[in-house]
Amino acid sequence: MRNSVMRTFEHIVVALSVGFALASAPAFAFEGTTVGKEPALPVAAAPAAAGAAAGALRKAVPSTTSLSALQYAAEDGHPIAQWKLGRMYAQGDGVAQNDLRAFEYFSRIANAHAEDSQSAPQAAVVANAFVALGRYYLAGIPNSKVKIDAERAREMFSYAASYFGNADAQYDLARLYLDGIGTPRDPRYGTRWLGLAAQKGQHEAQALLGQMLFNGEHLPRQAARGLMWLTLARDSAGPDETWIKDSYNKAIAKASEDDRAMALQMLEHWVQGRKD
Repeated sequence: MRNSVMRTFEHIVVALSVGFALASAPAFAFEGTTVGKEPALPVAAAPAAAGAAAGALRKAVPSTTSLSALQYAAEDGHPIAQWKLGRMYAQGDGVAQNDLRAFEYFSRIANAHAEDSQSAPQAAVVANAFVALGRYYLAGIPNSKVKIDAERAREMFSYAASYFGNADAQYDLARLYLDGIGTPRDPRYGTRWLGLAAQKGQHEAQALLGQMLFNGEHLPRQAARGLMWLTLARDSAGPDETWIKDSYNKAIAKASEDDRAMALQMLEHWVQGRKD
């Protein structure tokens, strides 16, 4: 864990150092992506598997990963097997892609385990199932019984965010409140959920929070803190998450020397806190 944290910090310092060099080029206005124009929340793709929970339940699920074995375990009520099958059908991984089948597997988990203890070994999988269901409700599933229902999506995210403390759910819920989808627009409540998710390392939340802080959107402007969050998010962003990298590049180009120096100090403090 310590080595992993230190590697992350080294990547971040390199990122900021490169940014400082870029800042010597002609600066351009930081416009940022407004909350209303952020990329749509992912729908069909299920969130990442719940590593620790999978390990804890592995003994209860057949060791083979064959489809028939997973189906057998899923029918026997094992949430990890149901989760794996849900992901397979959502992504078309080893089976024909079928969002409705994925939705049904995620629903089984949510219906059977909604009141499980937050400390139960399967808790992370249950929370992720709620997140997956919420994302399906945001867009619906064509030619099926699952229609667009933003209010229902908010309920799914809210439960996973509040009861299980799931960071992805907290981010998705924040977006709904910021955009006024399925609920009255409430930037104050949205930024609260965004902050909780960012503190847990959810990089999309870190990026959006950093953008808002740097640009003074819905929050008092704190350029250095915003740059810190954007740098953390940039280090974790996937190759297709160009909006995060673009936001970082615009911010580092506009940031003052003092902002950049303070952001480095904040990053060191953040990494130290995660390491302890």
